[in-house]
Amino acid sequence: MNDSGRLLKVLGVGFGLAGSIGGTIGAGILRIPGLVADQLPSQPLILWIWILGASYALLGAVCVAELAAAMPRAGGWYVYAEEAFGRRAGFLVGWSDWIAHCIGLAWVVTTLGDYLAPLLPIGSAWIAVGILALFTLIQWPGVRSGGASQEFLSLIKALIFAALVVACFALPLPNRVEAPASFIPPDVNLFVPVVLALQAVITTYDGWACPIYFAEEFSTPSRDLPRSLIGGVLAVAGLYLLINAALLHVLPIPVLAESSLPAATAAERLVGPLGRTVITAVALISLLGVTNTVAMAAPRILFGLGRDGLMPSFTAEVNAGGTPINALLITSLCSALLVVSGSFESLLGMGAFLYVGLPLCGFITLMVLRQSQPELDRPFRCWAYPLTPIVVATVSLAFLLAALWSDSVNSLWALALVAAGGLASEASQRLRAAA
Repeated sequence: MNDSGRLLKVLGVGFGLAGSIGGTIGAGILRIPGLVADQLPSQPLILWIWILGASYALLGAVCVAELAAAMPRAGGWYVYAEEAFGRRAGFLVGWSDWIAHCIGLAWVVTTLGDYLAPLLPIGSAWIAVGILALFTLIQWPGVRSGGASQEFLSLIKALIFAALVVACFALPLPNRVEAPASFIPPDVNLFVPVVLALQAVITTYDGWACPIYFAEEFSTPSRDLPRSLIGGVLAVAGLYLLINAALLHVLPIPVLAESSLPAATAAERLVGPLGRTVITAVALISLLGVTNTVAMAAPRILFGLGRDGLMPSFTAEVNAGGTPINALLITSLCSALLVVSGSFESLLGMGAFLYVGLPLCGFITLMVLRQSQPELDRPFRCWAYPLTPIVVATVSLAFLLAALWSDSVNSLWALALVAAGGLASEASQRLRAAA
């Protein structure tokens, strides 16, 4: 164990950007453009909806940058909720965040297992567990090892997507068919299609808050965290716009709207059957980057809860390299159990509900702390306060209510899971007090 079980302050903006990019860009950008085109068959509207999604993520990053720079401690959203609402509320947020990460990690490695199963002589679940074990070993030596793997995977991912964009514009298109830029009649009500398209786009930006989980490990958090959060969103937004522009250049909108994997359809049109294989490889690399990010972030949540006495103290043990080793093992074990359970429909619904609720909690916390702790040192201040947090909180609340309405069973189960964690924590605290 290192001195006093502390995390190491060795990270910088490079890792922060890699974490934001790696945690955001997954397989969604390969699929979502088709869903958007199906709702909004107009080139200008498609590009504008991606700009709106980027604006939501950017405003969210601006809000959270104030919290992260003012309270650079490990634990993610838990840190801010505990500061604003107390230990019980903080635990509920941290518990929810960790559970959502375990679900997300299990789903990503299961997807990787499904991709790789045709190539290997073992079942997809065992491949997924093996990938979990591999990334646990990568994280074990310390934060430098995990950080280097994150920077490498994010760089490769960005370069591959950039190459895809260049190929779309540079390679000749066989049998190109020009199509009108818009297929929307002037009397059509666009409200519902815009909402559905925006909801799909915003899901591709999930992960923009990744740097907050490593806040305590940045060498200069007051400077590096805002740059990582805001710079990460801008980098992802720029890449997403380029990818969509490239897809629209290659594919007529009706073809784009009908494709379940537009990037593969575009690559196939450019280079033949090999294109789909290339896009499968791109998806694998994207998911590997997400796996590394989540495998690094989730243990930091348990670490923060354990150090503050809200989880067993052994979860706060840190090895010489700066890895919360027990928290890492617990996270990997729980995710592996979810993988072998084989049932993801309910878990994904629960996880989606939690992922929507956590940023909303952060935006509310920002406004509460502005009122209750005006003297708090804030190296970075949210732009256009209070308009910015009000706007993003309103959008987040709308999506949370939509999730509750569209998938009420799993949303209620998610709330029950949060409540169960709270009850267990309360019982544990009382037993310790009685002892």
